[in-house]
Amino acid sequence: MAERITGTPDEPWSVDRLGAELKGYIGRLGHLWVEGEITQWSASRGNVFGKLKDVSGDSTVAFNVWSSTLARIEGDFGQGDRVVLLVKPDYWPRAGTLSMITQQIRHVGLGDLLARLEALRRSLAAEGLFDASRKRPLPFLPGRIGLITGRDSDAEKDVLRNAQLRWPGVEFRVEHAAVQGDATVPTVLAALERLEADPDVDVIIIARGGGDFQNLLGFSDERLVRAVAAATTPIVSAIGHEADRPLLDDVADLRASTPTDAAKRVVPDVAEELARIAQARAQLRQRVTQLVAREAERLEAVRSRPALARPESIVDAREEDLARLTARSDELAARLVDVAHQRLDHLRQTLRALSPQATLDRGYAVVQTASGSVARDAAELGAGDALLVTLARGALDAEVRAAHAEA
Repeated sequence: MAERITGTPDEPWSVDRLGAELKGYIGRLGHLWVEGEITQWSASRGNVFGKLKDVSGDSTVAFNVWSSTLARIEGDFGQGDRVVLLVKPDYWPRAGTLSMITQQIRHVGLGDLLARLEALRRSLAAEGLFDASRKRPLPFLPGRIGLITGRDSDAEKDVLRNAQLRWPGVEFRVEHAAVQGDATVPTVLAALERLEADPDVDVIIIARGGGDFQNLLGFSDERLVRAVAAATTPIVSAIGHEADRPLLDDVADLRASTPTDAAKRVVPDVAEELARIAQARAQLRQRVTQLVAREAERLEAVRSRPALARPESIVDAREEDLARLTARSDELAARLVDVAHQRLDHLRQTLRALSPQATLDRGYAVVQTASGSVARDAAELGAGDALLVTLARGALDAEVRAAHAEA
């Protein structure tokens, strides 16, 4: 059958027409589901540009996930995931490229399960089971550590070995449980109940050494998640799987990336703690030394002051002041006495000048009647009246012979 040729060398199609025809033809394919392995997953400005490779062949097709679509997609995706995409083929004439505009994306065979887990994650988060405020701090040095892990597992060996290397005296109570399969949830719950009942257990580690998504499903079981949330003992999740985080990681008080990391996060390093103690002691010794030196300098400064270096200087200085004040007080006292003497002499002279005795000494006499009153008016006396005449020295009894009125 001859191949159909469109157009002629004289009337060829333009590139624009070719692009338009291809875009129209590809657009008529509509939406379709495609399965493959993600070989490229690059995020840029909220959009994702990836490539999908056939699982058994070599064919590769580019796909785009716009930010609006990406916001509605549940689950985490990345390079190496096997997925099914609901795409709309689209041809870009300007760039000459074919791309698949992705509408939905699911993990192969796990799409429904992932959707249910994401719904459970959102429901538990809405209840506040994942809130940072409800997470309990781990003890600095637990007296006994509870460990839930598989029997003879690498996770058990890693936790015990690294914890004992960091703190040789650390004590463990190990409870073995199934860490994959249907027995995971009941055996882990039973082990958790036994450790919760032990008052000597200060922290509990639930450890497993990674695994694929399906093997970790037990650690996302709602019964286990709620039991961990209700526990009174701090719990560390050490499942050790970065790509698919089980719900246990979100509800635990601390998430460790690996069992080894859990041992390092729960048990302090004795060498580091001894170094910190030595550093603290050195700092304390330095501070005390500085304080004593500073106080010694202050004491020496006080002792070097003149008042303490030669205390008698204070007495000497005050002795001079005292002698000066004493001399001044003597001088003032003598001056006051002299002034008082002078005033006393003046008063004495004044008193003597006004004294009746002075008048008598000048030749005058005091004449008193028989009643004792001083005779002042001759008209008040009569002949025969008795008189007492007081002289400067002595007194005379006299009798009035005649009274002469003032002329």
